Amino acid sequence: MPPSPPTPHLPSEEEVRALVARIVDTVLEDAEPAAAVPAADTPGVEPAPEHPAADQSIAVGADHGGFPLKERLVFRLREAGHEVIDCGTDSTEAVDYPDYAHAVAHKVANGEARWGVIVDGAGIGSAMVANKVPGVRAALCYDLSTARNSREHNHANVLTLGAGLVGDGLAWQIVQEWLAVEWGGDRHARRVEKITDVERRYLARS
Repeated sequence: MPPSPPTPHLPSEEEVRALVARIVDTVLEDAEPAAAVPAADTPGVEPAPEHPAADQSIAVGADHGGFPLKERLVFRLREAGHEVIDCGTDSTEAVDYPDYAHAVAHKVANGEARWGVIVDGAGIGSAMVANKVPGVRAALCYDLSTARNSREHNHANVLTLGAGLVGDGLAWQIVQEWLAVEWGGDRHARRVEKITDVERRYLARS
């Protein structure tokens, strides 16, 4: 009777997870970064003031909780060929997120930067601060679907991220997707104009 063939080695769950992690890391490293897409001229939506340095520049800022992720994003953005304006913070020493969210939003509103990216612990507070600045439409995004929706439907010009909610790899994918998706216009333009109209009404009272 011939000997039984050797029993094949079945990988453990930990080995499978490790293999998948290595594959994902390789794909993320080799992926072509998405190119930034110029904003479309849309009737009814006021563009940011023209600024010769703005073009495709991106203002990026973070508080102490978002600092490590901000540093990685700044590196990846510059590596992808974007002009980055780093608004701080510059360490993990405790600071107040409104200061850095406002710094980024101000750059976008006055035309020094075309886009803004802000990172804090959850991304919520920075979105609230940025949306107080006239002309800014900040969106907290936590996956690729929200990134696409905020650009295509809401004409977002500032992205906020929660460093405690998304990992480094997903955060970079969100940024790439957000920059790549075009503003949809059409039926969305009327609704975004209503956002701007609400802003104008309250500015008129000041």
